[in-house]
Amino acid sequence: MQETRQNRISRLLQKELSLIFETETRKMRGVMVSVTRVKVSPDLGICTAYLSIFPSEKGEELMANINSNEKSIRYELGKRVGKQLRIVPELRFFIDDSLDYIERIDELLKK
Repeated sequence: MQETRQNRISRLLQKELSLIFETETRKMRGVMVSVTRVKVSPDLGICTAYLSIFPSEKGEELMANINSNEKSIRYELGKRVGKQLRIVPELRFFIDDSLDYIERIDELLKK
């Protein structure tokens, strides 16, 4: 029962975080941030979001910017999901580099 609630909330948070990053990165030309996966702790207090950043060269710079603005992102998320959740979870962001890993494997296989 608890896992279905966690999955439902993680899908909700993933959708809303994606919309937040879409509107914020629209201002920055040539940069795209997508939320690939979201995990929520069993007590729904911590949300771990994995972000895919294009172009990947700007990944570290954007992650530093995202982590420094975590409070404003959480506030914006709270405005969006405030009716569905009692407590807006603490946000943690990590880079999802699985696409870069796949590209590297493809290059090695082509050689």
